Amino acid sequence: MSARIPKKAMVLAAGLGLRMRPLTQTCPKPLITVGGRRLIDWGLDALERAGVQEAVVNVHYLPDKLIDYLACRQAPRIAISDERDRLLDSGGAVARALPLLGPASFLLLNADTFWIDGSSNNLNRLTLAWDAAEMDILMLLADPASATGHTGKADFTMDAEGRLKRAGGGDGLIYAGAAIVNPALLEGVPAEPHSLNVHFDRAIEAGRLYGLPLDGHWITVGTPEAIPATEALLRHLGISP
Repeated sequence: MSARIPKKAMVLAAGLGLRMRPLTQTCPKPLITVGGRRLIDWGLDALERAGVQEAVVNVHYLPDKLIDYLACRQAPRIAISDERDRLLDSGGAVARALPLLGPASFLLLNADTFWIDGSSNNLNRLTLAWDAAEMDILMLLADPASATGHTGKADFTMDAEGRLKRAGGGDGLIYAGAAIVNPALLEGVPAEPHSLNVHFDRAIEAGRLYGLPLDGHWITVGTPEAIPATEALLRHLGISP
């Protein structure tokens, strides 16, 4: 297994942010400020700390505001995957961005979720656990007991070797919005609107979807009402003003 951090990452940032209205009527969701930082910067800062060189960010809703903001970012370097013609959903977004991401395995992050590292850097842990010969996707997974803002059900269950299956509505772990992806999984996939869940299920069927439990606390900010609770947690952890 290689311990070298992927050189590139993709940050999914093109969504409409409908549940975050009225805040997103004039501002794309990734630029909403939570705990003194824009949502997207929580993820980009994590990539910078891990040593990722370039982040591909897809844009659709209010794209110029996001592009202008990201132009000021020094590290990681930012490349834009422009979806202003139509929203491609997560799977179509990654398929379109593959020429920018290149042939090597890459990190994948959601722009509207983030985590607070525990005793170790989670992206480095993910890299250490990555084995391209055995895995198509290696996900970071959160325990619901160490999560803030999550209101849905568990996503996956994990066996002793780390392989994942769908939780089926029972107990399990939450997809933490961070993963390493083998681009071969999406080779030849058209850049048409579809969810990454299609590819998650393909990897499950092949026995090649794996997970790694998060060391720390995971946060999702889905509605304006979730912001005060998130900021209270961050103050409690001594992380934000």
